[in-house]
Amino acid sequence: MRSAFFFDRDGVVNRSPGDGYVLRQEDFHFNEGIIETLAFLKSRGFVLILVTSQQGVGKGQMTQAALDEIHAYMQSELARHGAAFDAIFACTCLADDPHCTCRKPSPEMILRAAAEHDLDLTTSWLVGDHDRDIQMACNAGVFHTIRIRGDKPLQVAAERVLDDVRDLLPLMKILLLTPDDQGPCPLS
Repeated sequence: MRSAFFFDRDGVVNRSPGDGYVLRQEDFHFNEGIIETLAFLKSRGFVLILVTSQQGVGKGQMTQAALDEIHAYMQSELARHGAAFDAIFACTCLADDPHCTCRKPSPEMILRAAAEHDLDLTTSWLVGDHDRDIQMACNAGVFHTIRIRGDKPLQVAAERVLDDVRDLLPLMKILLLTPDDQGPCPLS
């Protein structure tokens, strides 16, 4: 089994659109430092998984094809740096859909990724910027969580809280490197 890093999208991988949605490729802008962080984690052998709620599709504000185009652009840019996600799981359901089983904080997206990619959730991490992201990780049995603080209230405790996405890479270099920089340390 392999270890993974699960990432929320809006607010972590890319700049948050605020109250709206990233509806077009032109509106997708990477957060500073995220590409380098993803490349570092990939070089250390972690599986990278995007787990995102994109209810703009469910609301009819964008099509599934438009969402796929945004993700294709994102993956293309990340691939240029050796940082592409190994899989993308997106819940496009409405928040009030009584039949939805994938919307955060449901663990479904993480559990599907674990089954499809042979992941050990007890040695995996999740990076998110909302309580629902951290709760999803807890519900799935992901032991390690990192919360990007932003301006949202913190009601679900994360293992670590960072002020900015730019703080991720320095933290990962401390947590995942041996003193002689020869590879990852055990994450127990």
